[in-house]
Amino acid sequence: MRNSLLIALREWKERIGSRSFVALSLAGPLVVLGCIYLLFAFGSQPKQHWKVLIADPTGLMANKIMPGEDQAVDYAFADGYIEIDEFANAKKYQGFDALLEVNEKVLSNKVSHVFYRNEPSVRMQTKVQYHYERRLEEILVGEFTDLSLQDFRKIKQPITVKFTNAYDPEDKASDMTGWVGFFYGALIFAFIFLFGMTILRSVSREKSNRIVEVLLASVSPNQLMVGKIIGVGLAAFAQFVIWMVVIAVGLYFMRENLFPDLLDASKMNVQELVLSSAEQSYQEAHFAAREYNQFVDLIYSQVQFFNMTGFFLLFFAGGYLFYGALFAAVGATMGSESDGQQFVLPLIFLLIFALYSGYYVLNYPETTLATFFHYLPFTSPVVVMVKLSIGYEPGHAYEIYLAFFVLLIGAFIMMAIASRLYKNGILQFGHRVRLKHLFKWLKRS
Repeated sequence: MRNSLLIALREWKERIGSRSFVALSLAGPLVVLGCIYLLFAFGSQPKQHWKVLIADPTGLMANKIMPGEDQAVDYAFADGYIEIDEFANAKKYQGFDALLEVNEKVLSNKVSHVFYRNEPSVRMQTKVQYHYERRLEEILVGEFTDLSLQDFRKIKQPITVKFTNAYDPEDKASDMTGWVGFFYGALIFAFIFLFGMTILRSVSREKSNRIVEVLLASVSPNQLMVGKIIGVGLAAFAQFVIWMVVIAVGLYFMRENLFPDLLDASKMNVQELVLSSAEQSYQEAHFAAREYNQFVDLIYSQVQFFNMTGFFLLFFAGGYLFYGALFAAVGATMGSESDGQQFVLPLIFLLIFALYSGYYVLNYPETTLATFFHYLPFTSPVVVMVKLSIGYEPGHAYEIYLAFFVLLIGAFIMMAIASRLYKNGILQFGHRVRLKHLFKWLKRS
């Protein structure tokens, strides 16, 4: 073990002293911060113009929703019920952007639904909900109370309006937080690929210039391989820490200096949301606070960075050991540098497949295939990150640790396989790598 640690220290010093390491450590997080800045700067939800169809089978609203006109919304009324599938697909409804259902129980349960084709901005959701609620207030006051409209609004309860995609009424598609998990998973595999290729090139270079023969005079092949994987892995960990520190400082700086208004509801323009009344009620002020940049809210409010980063480190370590052993084995078995490229491509395709599995789980998190990907060592690092960001069901947190345990077992098995290939292939030169050679070296002790 002492020899492996000495080799690991040598590899670590060599990596962190290189210009490419320093450049990537600084340029990488700056690129990420630049992308985040663009999302913050241009990610505010744009103004929209909507045509809303109101299905009012009981005639509750009397074909009236607001006293004047609004340049952002046009309303039309339909008598009778309209099925969601009919609205989503029927030709006569294609000119409408959304369907507002007015059911006969809305005055008692305070719940309605809006089915949209394209997700509206928060401003648009606020406008529709505001118009609808103000009209229902007039109906309630006129039919059931002797209060004035102003007195009623002081004691009223807000209406709950749920906005739902007409093409996905059950809301099966994942929200933006799932993409945060996918980003974490993609980051894992980006680091694995970069430093896995570093292992492969290092092994190949030492093999081609025969330095490995000198090294093997002092250490065993297994010690050399383990030391190289650990040393490069420590360099990868150091680079990740630098990334996290730079990104954290950058996000804090943007929050405090570049975009403070986006996080302060008191600085938002409430008057733009007051549409048909002279008085500014609590409800309007509450709606105004909802008008935010969705990316700012995602980064600063919804992402649990401490929890996500902790599991990121665990699954990065397990995934790196698993794939690092594969890269070391490929480097040791290649007869020449060009000959080994044929085995690098399958590794690249394997990493791409792992990323695809994360995208699949992002859209279909509850399928049997998603569960399979969750525990498969090749794909579990990215899939667990996606599932963690979406959220596990109560009582199912053990699935994270079970997936990590399976990943560790897979990593140790892969290390054992790679050790045997490394031992029997590192001193082989001038041959063309064939599958029969690999099987023969695996059988040889």
